[in-house]
Amino acid sequence: MSRIVFMGSPQFALPVLRNLAEHYSIIGVVTQPDRPAGRGRVLTSPPVKNLASELNLPVIQPRRLSDPEALQQLRSWAPTLIVVAAFGQILRQAVLDLPRYGCVNVHASLLPRWRGAAPIPAALLNGDEQTGITIMLMDAGVDTGPILSQASIPITSDDTAGSLASKLSGFGATLLMDTLPRYLDGTLRPQPQDGSLATYAPMIKKEAGFLDFSLPADDLERKIRAFNPWPGAFTLWKGQVLKLHRAHVVHLPSDTAGKMVIHQGFPAFTTGDGILVIDELQPAGKHVLNGRAFLLGARDWEA
Repeated sequence: MSRIVFMGSPQFALPVLRNLAEHYSIIGVVTQPDRPAGRGRVLTSPPVKNLASELNLPVIQPRRLSDPEALQQLRSWAPTLIVVAAFGQILRQAVLDLPRYGCVNVHASLLPRWRGAAPIPAALLNGDEQTGITIMLMDAGVDTGPILSQASIPITSDDTAGSLASKLSGFGATLLMDTLPRYLDGTLRPQPQDGSLATYAPMIKKEAGFLDFSLPADDLERKIRAFNPWPGAFTLWKGQVLKLHRAHVVHLPSDTAGKMVIHQGFPAFTTGDGILVIDELQPAGKHVLNGRAFLLGARDWEA
């Protein structure tokens, strides 16, 4: 019988952990440490820790997986397989070599496209028409290991990083359950990636959400969706952050980029190419507002 250790942290990993727990023996869970979150900076547990506690699974939260105490615990669990889903730490060779069947990763892209930490925003930013899940064997590289299985889903015109992550998390859990039995019984052979086709999706920093209105409106609309919910796309209005949650593009000419205008009752910005019409936005310290409702209290928008 397989002895599985699960490694994951955010909401994305929950369906994978829940499905694994229903079908396999999970002997331990590794997740990120509790961290301050929200305006009150309240110490908050990662979602995987909460689910593991609900499932009565032992949990460790090392700051670094390479810490001696963490390695000692992993060795004492003696896993035959480690399953990883959005864990957030790099697995060193000592960990990769530990289980008999290696370390299997549930990655939210169609590898080798979008290796790295932020594959879902990258697919949206670049206007990809589809994305998917890759179940892969991990090696010392960043998402470079051989592929066990893949499946794709379309990206819709209103998908955000949040909605796409929600779709892919359940999709990935299902694909993993289909893949593991065939891998563990030896009927499924890993296939190497074509490194020449690789693209990279590095970690996103919070300041990346600032919008440059000299860019085309189509690019900015994709950025708003790619950075929803995190880190959020934003501009400055009256010296304060104005978050832009949803927008659409109108292909009209404009002689000046970055001008605040009103289009059919909605706040909008002129851009390097086209008009970016804001459907939902959030002024500093306020709730998310419909664009029309926002203008009722922002009568100087065009001033």
